[in-house]
Amino acid sequence: MSSEILINVTPNETRAAVVDNGVLQEIFIERNECLGIVGNIYKGKVCRVLPGMQAAFVEIGLPRAAFLHASDISLPKGQTGMFRQTEEVPPITSLLREGQQVLVQVIKDPLGSKGARLTTQLSVSSRYLVYMPGAQGVGVSLKIEGEKERKRLKTCLMSQLDDDASGYILRTAAEGVSEVELLADLNYLHRLWEQLDERKSTVKCGEPLHEDLPLSLRALRDLFTDDVEKIRIDSGETFRKAMTFSEGFMPECASRIEHYKGDAPLFDLFNVEGEINKALDRKVMLKSGGYLIFDQTEAMTTVDVNTGGFVGHKNLEETIFKTNLEAAKAIARQLRVRNLGGIIILDFIDMVEVEHQQQVINTLEKAMKLDRARHNICGVSELGLVEMTRKRTRESLGHVLCEPCPSCSGKGFIKSVETVCYEIFREIIRESKQYETSEFLILAAHDVIDRLNDEDSTNIAELEQFIGKAISFKHDTQYSREQFNVVLV
Repeated sequence: MSSEILINVTPNETRAAVVDNGVLQEIFIERNECLGIVGNIYKGKVCRVLPGMQAAFVEIGLPRAAFLHASDISLPKGQTGMFRQTEEVPPITSLLREGQQVLVQVIKDPLGSKGARLTTQLSVSSRYLVYMPGAQGVGVSLKIEGEKERKRLKTCLMSQLDDDASGYILRTAAEGVSEVELLADLNYLHRLWEQLDERKSTVKCGEPLHEDLPLSLRALRDLFTDDVEKIRIDSGETFRKAMTFSEGFMPECASRIEHYKGDAPLFDLFNVEGEINKALDRKVMLKSGGYLIFDQTEAMTTVDVNTGGFVGHKNLEETIFKTNLEAAKAIARQLRVRNLGGIIILDFIDMVEVEHQQQVINTLEKAMKLDRARHNICGVSELGLVEMTRKRTRESLGHVLCEPCPSCSGKGFIKSVETVCYEIFREIIRESKQYETSEFLILAAHDVIDRLNDEDSTNIAELEQFIGKAISFKHDTQYSREQFNVVLV
């Protein structure tokens, strides 16, 4: 599979796209007004301890206090690691107190009305390693599947550690690298941590002790693999920074970085802009003629599969099976592009044959292997729904690029003109009984006034006769469909 990374930089925004075989797979957006803070380390101050939730809120200089759960707090001094799931977590009041200063790291960006999620298990990352001074042992990324390679990497790293009791994780990118490259990464992380350790005493509460790389460089560190043939960057300044970074830390990547100088915008290549706009739509068309419907709520995301215009060539079961197979691949890609996380419910078209159900699940699992986010597919429920989870660490694409509609307040629909007109009738009757006036003036949107003057003109005449008062109309361009005022004249 041939891949490219496209990095588009403007004064206020940086975007990075991963394209496989000409098709958008992932999109990352970072705006200067709301930079991502995952990986940042802060000196925080505990502002509130909540025993009932086994959690605390910590001020780290953000508009909303961040959330720290007891299970994300390091073990007491003299021990290492985190509380295991099988261990009973001590009461939060025995671990933290209000006003206490604590070093914390962001593990999840603020999402919607929720503050950032924190941990006290600090770590710093490089190309091949994650260094956790407060943990213990060496772990290997689960995406490195070969047992022989896992053992080799672990042996290479442990031979360089001597009596170091800290914790390390070998990242997916470490697969196939030499011992010399691992040692260079290890030394870099140790130097970085020494610098942070020296600064701890001088940093004030609410200030960052360590900030992760900007998106343009994180994309190189985290998204680059051997499959990536080219990295195109449309900013000269960012290109130079990327070259300096890659020559120092990722020499194998430097030869593939290119300064894009084409006349067409970078994201017009491979129709990335068009794919982003499609990913904001509720409906996703499949090549066969079927389609998907995505509905995102605060609690979960649901995906409905429909045959649409696909009628098949053999029988109904075969038509449904082929639509579901195509949908499984499309859903996996859309989850990455839209960055949908949390609980996800997939409503495939009902299949009679159990073998077909299993093949659809297998296709979904295979397509999800390309996903960098941790996920879990639970299989088919008693209701015939496929339940799955996908780790959510940043806002979805829709939440980053959009805001609730001012007309419908995010409901996704508005009242019909007929409904609004009947509401106006009821309001006129209500006010005619409460107030003495000779005439009512109705202020409303243009399409509502048009209906009152046309289809409902007879109803208006009957209403005037019933209340014994005249009714006049005036449209206001500032009014949305559902807004109206009944004015006493």
